[in-house]
Amino acid sequence: MPWSPETAERVRRLLAVRDDVVEKRMVGGGLSFLVAGRMCCGVSGDALMVRVGADAAPAALAEPHVTTMTLGGKPLDGYLLVAPEGHADDAALAAWVSRGLAFVTDGR
Repeated sequence: MPWSPETAERVRRLLAVRDDVVEKRMVGGGLSFLVAGRMCCGVSGDALMVRVGADAAPAALAEPHVTTMTLGGKPLDGYLLVAPEGHADDAALAAWVSRGLAFVTDGR
């Protein structure tokens, strides 16, 4: 399975209040959520992918269950993977999705 349908549905519910969300398949078989045309977050396997940007990534990487996202063996600057333990409850998932939303909607 390329992505967790359960996690994808949880993210959909959080983003359902917006009218500018588009879902797209990612390279490598994941599912991404674009907000206002910019990748915000996604699901890759059972991990949550979150775009926090290069400035916020170092602090986020110090948190439990967080690693750098890679593509073709190369790290993607500003993109993180949060293991299931890091987004297991609704509050934790909402906090991560909010971080992705903050990055893509703050005008960068």
